[in-house]
Amino acid sequence: MPSLKKLLIVLLLGALAVAGYAPFYLYPITVAALAGLLYYWNSAENARQAAWLGFVFGLGFFGAGVYWIYISLHDFGGMPWWMAGFSTFVLCAFLSLFPAAVGWLAKRFSTSKPWLSIFAVPVLWALSEWVRSWIFTGFPWLAVGYSQVPFSPLAGFIPILGIYGVSLLTVLAAGLLLCWAQDKSKRLIVGLLIVGLWIGGSLLKLMEWTKPYNSPFSVALVQGNIAQDMKWDPEEAQRTIDFYFAQIKKSQADLIVLPETALPMLISQVPDEYLREITKHASQHQGDVLIGAVELAEDRYYNSMLSFGSSPTQIYRKSHLVPFGEFIPLKGIFGWIYRDWLNIPLTDLSRGGIDQQPLHIAGQRVAVNICYEDVFGEEIIRQLPAATILVNASNDAWYGESYAAHQHMQISQARALETGRMMLRATNTGATAIIDHKGYVVEEAPHFTTLTLTGKAQGFYGSTPYIKFGNWLFLAFSAAVLALLWGWKKK
Repeated sequence: MPSLKKLLIVLLLGALAVAGYAPFYLYPITVAALAGLLYYWNSAENARQAAWLGFVFGLGFFGAGVYWIYISLHDFGGMPWWMAGFSTFVLCAFLSLFPAAVGWLAKRFSTSKPWLSIFAVPVLWALSEWVRSWIFTGFPWLAVGYSQVPFSPLAGFIPILGIYGVSLLTVLAAGLLLCWAQDKSKRLIVGLLIVGLWIGGSLLKLMEWTKPYNSPFSVALVQGNIAQDMKWDPEEAQRTIDFYFAQIKKSQADLIVLPETALPMLISQVPDEYLREITKHASQHQGDVLIGAVELAEDRYYNSMLSFGSSPTQIYRKSHLVPFGEFIPLKGIFGWIYRDWLNIPLTDLSRGGIDQQPLHIAGQRVAVNICYEDVFGEEIIRQLPAATILVNASNDAWYGESYAAHQHMQISQARALETGRMMLRATNTGATAIIDHKGYVVEEAPHFTTLTLTGKAQGFYGSTPYIKFGNWLFLAFSAAVLALLWGWKKK
């Protein structure tokens, strides 16, 4: 077991690494914090100590980065404080097993040749994040590649290698930084590698992977700012749908987007006259409206976005549901949690198909994704290259005034970079924003305000390497590096 002093330092380094993420965007700090972890891994006496160091780093990292899970469980889910705190800790502890495994494997891999860890650790770390993106339906939040979006030169590699490839390069930059600081004899070559990495990324950021599609068009993103604890109150329902109706009628935008489940009722319960008036208004301006609502179809409930306007009504149904939030995994085992501890609506939804196509609305081909879905880049590209623009409808009011909504927007910025497409975000309380195809925020609404964000958007066509190959380029590169390092280790 490492000393208490080392564990405390590593815990603080993990918490410090969160500074690279939104709303701070201090990407060099994440690289420096990872360099600190690598230093302590190198000095660990054995693989077991390295695993403990990785685990404690993870506790600091995820504890500071996803603390908002407690807010959703306690403040809005009604779970007792001690149970919500315990559940949040268990999640952070589970996520911390991944950096623990990286530390253990890296130490075992580089026992005879410590310099191998400079190249082995980045690959192992990125692969652990990739596994975290799909195991138990996946939770890839805080992949370290996101800390470099959109300002770091390393973000230039995202259209090629995706977010996990940039995670690899971020940890590699940390390893090279540590090597430069520790080994004076190699400072020149290591310094050149660091500069080369930064210059290469900067040049890639100048590349235009996609081309404009048609002319720019007007958009209106409605931020309702409906309090989460009142959202499903029957007495507030009429006030909510009246508000959204008024916002739609005020706008003449080509595309008007409402947040996820904006209407607090089944779409079949919405008065026909309400939807007819919305359709008529949008049609008069040759536009369309995207409305978030719960849909009942064939005795199944879906979290859906539905279009109304000049184009025929089309539907997107959320495919990647949040476990314990939108569906109950192993209901026979975990159903008691919802019966006795939680008060969360819509916890038994059905999944939409994975082969859904872009919606043909507002003169564009719109790839819709709902809330948590844009965390999964390999799922977003299912609708590409056909889609010309991305739309994310969310409700991050579940997490109060925490960092969650800011981090979520940074994830959307990464999706824009991966695909070379603009991303439009319509949310209940924030972050409502227009993001350009380079991942930069063009317009953003103040959080927790009631307004409609208006602006111009541009469709794009064509494919980035990530659209063509998804994560396969990153996986192939990782496999090749590990095979090469294993061969050197054997020699």
